[in-house]
Amino acid sequence: MTYDRLVCANCAAPVNEGRCPVCRANRARLQQEGPFGGGLNPMALIALLAILIAAVALLAHQTA
Repeated sequence: MTYDRLVCANCAAPVNEGRCPVCRANRARLQQEGPFGGGLNPMALIALLAILIAAVALLAHQTA
């Protein structure tokens, strides 16, 4: 999620403006996390995709 659409609960201003300390702290935290939001990193997503493809291939081979 990008912070340009978030509204601060502390000052009711857009977070990207950084009007209060809460906005500035959350803006800094969101910038550090990057585009994946601090969740799964790209390598983990690739590994999960490979496992999913292998499972589908195995199921297709067993039913054929």
